[in-house]
Amino acid sequence: MTGPTPYLYFAGNAREALTFYGDVFGCPAQLHTFAEFDRTDGPADAVAHGYLTGGPVALFGADVVGDRPTFRCEGMMLSLLGTADPATLRTWFAGLAEGGRVVEDLRRRPWGASDGQVVDRYGLHWLIGFEGDETA
Repeated sequence: MTGPTPYLYFAGNAREALTFYGDVFGCPAQLHTFAEFDRTDGPADAVAHGYLTGGPVALFGADVVGDRPTFRCEGMMLSLLGTADPATLRTWFAGLAEGGRVVEDLRRRPWGASDGQVVDRYGLHWLIGFEGDETA
């Protein structure tokens, strides 16, 4: 790893969420269950540790048990500015918006670059943008 990687605690839907992110970013999600980790503090099929593999976005996650708080995102965005070609970034934006909420449409801004914001169905806030594409 080259930098900080988000590790999200989910309320029983880590498998669904990490699979969703894998589908959006075109990479598989590697999922390990409580049973695989010999954990008995939750359902055997709950995700004890999961992550995206071989894709453009690094993301970890797990299901939580007990009184550990689940993920909430306030006052923070994950930025994907210029991290892929414009067509790919548009595809990611559309995928993350499915079941989520568009905060600002992905469009050309007065300074010439294009960007937009979306909060996906699991609550992650994304800033996606690029420069140099005349079709935005």
